[in-house]
Amino acid sequence: MVRMTVRMRGRVQMVGYRMFAEVEAERIGGISGSVRNLPDGSTVEVIAEGTRASLEEFLDELKIGPAHALVRDVEIEWGVARGEFSAFETTF
Repeated sequence: MVRMTVRMRGRVQMVGYRMFAEVEAERIGGISGSVRNLPDGSTVEVIAEGTRASLEEFLDELKIGPAHALVRDVEIEWGVARGEFSAFETTF
């Protein structure tokens, strides 16, 4: 199990990005973690744990985002899973 922290920048707030991330994590399966808007108004942070394969598939979807999003920059950090999440959900 691995951990992925991703920061998506661009038009990613107020476009349904957090709900999109929740739906994709559920669709792929085996992913736990959280998604939240950062206070700068143009960044969404996703912390996810799962297998490397499932997280790479998730990352591919996050780079695209929902219909009205425009992802301009992606920052990714990989690490060891900590097991701190039981599901994937939006946090504030």
